[in-house]
Amino acid sequence: MDFNVKKLASDAGVFFTRAVQFTEEKLGQAEKTELDAHFENLLARADCTKNWTEKIFRQTEVLLQPNPIDHTGARIEEFLFEKLDRKVPSRTTNGELLGQYMLDAAKDFGPGTPYGSTLIKVGECQRRLGGAEREFMQTSAINFLTPLRNFLDGDWRTISKERRLLENRRLDLDACKARLKKAKLAEAKAALWSEEVDKAEHELRVAQTEFDRQAEVTRLLLEGISSTHVNHLRCLHEFVEAQAIYYNQCHQYMMDLQKELGSSDGDVYPNAFTVNPAPSSSASPSTAATLPVVSIAGAVSTSAPEADTLKIEEVQPPATGTRKAKVLYDYDAADTSEMSLLADELITVYTVPGMDPDWLVGERGNQKGKVPVTYLELLS
Repeated sequence: MDFNVKKLASDAGVFFTRAVQFTEEKLGQAEKTELDAHFENLLARADCTKNWTEKIFRQTEVLLQPNPIDHTGARIEEFLFEKLDRKVPSRTTNGELLGQYMLDAAKDFGPGTPYGSTLIKVGECQRRLGGAEREFMQTSAINFLTPLRNFLDGDWRTISKERRLLENRRLDLDACKARLKKAKLAEAKAALWSEEVDKAEHELRVAQTEFDRQAEVTRLLLEGISSTHVNHLRCLHEFVEAQAIYYNQCHQYMMDLQKELGSSDGDVYPNAFTVNPAPSSSASPSTAATLPVVSIAGAVSTSAPEADTLKIEEVQPPATGTRKAKVLYDYDAADTSEMSLLADELITVYTVPGMDPDWLVGERGNQKGKVPVTYLELLS
């Protein structure tokens, strides 16, 4: 094997000298060249920028790809495609996958059934939400994550390299200062001018020149951190804009879905939560025929034409079965078939045959309406 023995020995000697100088500085046995206050501030600012950029970058990656297993696989895939100079394919989001499952399920259940048709509507909405999420992830990765990664992998590596080189130059400079000091002490004792002093002074001048040159290079790189902040500020604005667009799309999609499902509630639940009070044994056939039928929306149908607009307030309580109840929490009525409640008030409640067990008919003075059982404490 062909290698330069002299160069190898020289490099080993330089490394040993630096190690000795560093150790003596730590032990307080050697002087250390201090950088000026402005330079120290630049170093501290650069370290702060690197640390927070790294944390923001990592957490943004988690935000855009929360599953750590998927995230690792995605990073490996991106790395391979980047090495092959090929475009990274867009991946299916969890929302898109859920939407596809719902659409596939609707085919088995029957798209004409209430459940199947609703699955189609919700599934399509989930696919749109997933598509918006994918677009947001791609935009944020390009406009926000990539510049942060470029800083950490590019600019910061260059700064770190030059800083390590500057530290080596400083150690060389201080070692030269120490050698010159020792040579002068030896010269004073010998009372003559020695070649060692000339050699030490020459090495010191060379070391000082190299240190000053490296300090200037490092200073220029550190001052470039201000430009990095400006660039990251612009990227941050673009990230917020992409996030605002994404959430606005999600809100709009959900509002449209709610309207679509709300307009078809009557078709999906044609007779849901209908209360059909049973006629009493003493009621005549004509009286029983006119008893109201109460739906969850508050509309009442009867066999008599003039009773088409009756509300739940017209349901008469049975002769027995009423009891007092204490209201535990405030409750706002969702529609005219329900009655609002105030915490700690006492009301009279009862049920009617065929009524949902989660609801009771409540009465307060001349007010009546459905009330949720979970908001009440029934009293004996």
